[in-house]
Amino acid sequence: MGFKMGIVGLPNVGKSTLFNALTKTAAAQAANFPFCTIEPNVGDVAVPDDRLEKLAGIAGSKEIIPTRITFVDIAGLVKGASKGEGLGNQFLANIREVDAIAHVLRCFVNEDVTHVDGRVDPMADAETIETELMIADMESIERRLQNLSRKVRGGDKEAVQQERLLKQALAVLEDGKPARTVEVSEEDLKAWKMLQLLTSKPILYVCNVEEDSAGTGNAFSDEVARMAAAQGAGTVVISAAIEEDISQLDAEEAEVFLSDLGLEEAGLDRLIRAGYDLLSLETFFTVGPKEARAWTIREGTLAPQAAGVIHGDFERGFIRAETVAYDDYITCNGESGARDAGKLRAEGKTYEVKDGDVLHFLFNA
Repeated sequence: MGFKMGIVGLPNVGKSTLFNALTKTAAAQAANFPFCTIEPNVGDVAVPDDRLEKLAGIAGSKEIIPTRITFVDIAGLVKGASKGEGLGNQFLANIREVDAIAHVLRCFVNEDVTHVDGRVDPMADAETIETELMIADMESIERRLQNLSRKVRGGDKEAVQQERLLKQALAVLEDGKPARTVEVSEEDLKAWKMLQLLTSKPILYVCNVEEDSAGTGNAFSDEVARMAAAQGAGTVVISAAIEEDISQLDAEEAEVFLSDLGLEEAGLDRLIRAGYDLLSLETFFTVGPKEARAWTIREGTLAPQAAGVIHGDFERGFIRAETVAYDDYITCNGESGARDAGKLRAEGKTYEVKDGDVLHFLFNA
């Protein structure tokens, strides 16, 4: 089960620098001019989780395999992207394919780095991109409503549902609000996601600040945080330049570097976790002498579906899940100790997997 987060932003906000640091590669070209990134670059990044190493230590696992999230570096948008300005249509199509958006905002002043609009105003930048995505959504909805009209007249239930949802989205968009503000019922959720509206995607504002503000933020990032809170969106403060430097160091050197800067952890770890939280994801573990492995699921996933993340046969032939909570596994020094202490539970098909559960699935082949 893969999850993709698209990194978007106006040109020269630090988007590709951030991606380079995330993936520890130079795959995304960073240059001081617009449109230096033409094709979206994709990188899988391990989700930091110190629980995994502790579990592996107890079980004597030979290999540690973290869960991962995919970041997609999408070329810089500009005003008019919805009309094809820059390489707008291509970029908008790339955004449509991701699960959530990390919107990088320039929250630093540096005369050596040009801004596409000649000024530093993260709030205006956020509005520019949001407006372009909203315009693109409205145009897409109007076209789709026209194409659905014949099926709706014929009484096609799926078409009727799509029309209703599209009209709900259009109403909020015309009111100047993104599609993610639409309240969607549980029965409509699957159909709503199938619409793939750009502004329906969860958004995380990434405030790229100067080095001295990496730990505390600045006036720009404070303003963004207030905006994000009002929208119910996420926000994280990061210095892309610092993160790029850290990405070139080994673990010990990075720890010293962060300490010298007065930072407790790398901003990228916070960014990855924030993305994980934004998508309402959680982790369960499988642990044994061969490997300790983390697996990603959405909150509320039932045991058979969690088993299916490992292999489809596990879900189809699911019998039960032998389950130990993470804290119990650590306290009891492993599965055997948890079993002796009565902390190992046999859970059935209706069990909702909890973050940190250590699971062993039994199934019919």
